[in-house]
Amino acid sequence: MGVTKEKDFWIATAILIVTVSVMAAIILHWIRFGFFVGPFRLNHWFVLIGIIYIALIVPTIAFLKKRFPKRYATLCRVHIFGNLLAFMLISFHFASQISRPANSYPELGTGVVLYIAMVFLVGTGFIQRFQMVARIKPQSWRFVHMLAAVALLLTIIVHILRGLSII
Repeated sequence: MGVTKEKDFWIATAILIVTVSVMAAIILHWIRFGFFVGPFRLNHWFVLIGIIYIALIVPTIAFLKKRFPKRYATLCRVHIFGNLLAFMLISFHFASQISRPANSYPELGTGVVLYIAMVFLVGTGFIQRFQMVARIKPQSWRFVHMLAAVALLLTIIVHILRGLSII
């Protein structure tokens, strides 16, 4: 069975299509997530949930993959789909930010770099998992994917420090 015939491939592709479609609807102002839910706007809750998920679950899964190798396939699926859903939430936040009116437009700076790093991370993970470029060895994609993860982590740190006016 080819990779594109796998159920996981089509579920992952559907998540990405939904993400891009909803982002377009947000940018076109057909959907708005700028209303308050408690102390934060809904789009800020999205990014908080996405980042907390990534910060807590990804290292946990990496640890568990080594500790329980028999559960590798299940943990890998949790990693893939959980991260795609976190990416979706973060994408909704990003689209909400870039679609704000000119009088309240945010300083994008590290946010744009952060989102680009995340897109690169998702792209390399997708290519690695579904072997989209067969000529390149999976170990090479894994290395690039890990570099993208480090770039994302460093950018998150800078983004938070800038947001807190520390740097």
